[in-house]
Amino acid sequence: MVHKILLSFIHIFLLMNLIVVNAQTRPNIELLDIEKNEITKTVPTNPKIQFEAEKIIKEIDNVVKKLKPIPDKGYMIKIPLEPSHRVENKWIYALIDEMIMIIPKNEKPYLLLFDDENKSYFFTFDSKIDPLLKTLDFSL
Repeated sequence: MVHKILLSFIHIFLLMNLIVVNAQTRPNIELLDIEKNEITKTVPTNPKIQFEAEKIIKEIDNVVKKLKPIPDKGYMIKIPLEPSHRVENKWIYALIDEMIMIIPKNEKPYLLLFDDENKSYFFTFDSKIDPLLKTLDFSL
């Protein structure tokens, strides 16, 4: 009798553990229209998007030298990085868990990254964004 009760508790524990694991979902990628100030599209993240985002981060080549780095028109794409990505270059050494790509109208895109202390960094990069936009099914 005690053996059956103990066995049933183990089954209940395992089922509850599976429910908790399934409840943890990945955050979505969000596309924001800057002019409208609204999220126009959400996309679940996937390994191909993660690969493209990490490739862009590796191609950081300079800091953005603008007084007002957030434009009035264009798009921003917030991409959560899973797992977090270590960025090591001459401007930043931090673990990044999301990147925000800023795509101003009629200008080259650039990145907004936050470090562990929530300091913001704006970087230019030398990489094409077309593969990422195609994966997101988004056109400018």
